[in-house]
Amino acid sequence: MKRVVGVLGVGIVAVIGAALLIDVPSSPAPPQVPEVTEVITTTVVETTVTETTVAEPSLLEQLEVKGRASKSGYDRAKFGQAWSDDVRVDGGRNGCDTRNDILRRDLTDPVIRPGTHGCLVESGTLHDPYSGESLDFVRGERSAEVQIDHVVALADAWQKGAQAWDDDTRRDFANDPLNLLAVDGSLNQQKGAGDAATWLPPNKAFRCHYATRIVEVKATYGLWVTQAEHDALARELMRCP
Repeated sequence: MKRVVGVLGVGIVAVIGAALLIDVPSSPAPPQVPEVTEVITTTVVETTVTETTVAEPSLLEQLEVKGRASKSGYDRAKFGQAWSDDVRVDGGRNGCDTRNDILRRDLTDPVIRPGTHGCLVESGTLHDPYSGESLDFVRGERSAEVQIDHVVALADAWQKGAQAWDDDTRRDFANDPLNLLAVDGSLNQQKGAGDAATWLPPNKAFRCHYATRIVEVKATYGLWVTQAEHDALARELMRCP
């Protein structure tokens, strides 16, 4: 009888041991870490464009150098309705016109008119990059004291590649925040359609960033530069800190 019990005990122990070996789950695999390289890269690019960091001279050298085309056929209307929200660039189709988008971006302490869904800027302070001075923006009779400048003027773009674009691309270009700055209205009028060979901001501390922005815009849209413009941009980029 003892021998039977002993045999049964050994058998039970063997079965339990086998069950334990079978049922014990294996260690869980370590969690997969999501790949974030692409997201980080995108964020850096967007920040770089916004802050206008110094462009590499090599980017300038990628721009085609050739003569200015005829201005024949140029009209502001070729670039669509002024400050259209119907565009494919940043800020497009957000329910607010481009002028107010740039004022909100560039003014310090902007005051927004109630009931405009956070769009219309009533007032604010501009630290003008072109003059280095501070200006008060007040909507109304003094609105023109602060204007939105196309860093690469539309007429300049027309003569350096934009004639071949379709309507959508020209409308995007005219409303792309990369190509827009809120500035002193009188200096914007003084600049007109000039390029870097004919006009630079009086504020010399901003010229590096101004040249950088021009190069970025022209590289983005495939516009060319004249030899004189190329040389002027190269000089300013070489002086960047």
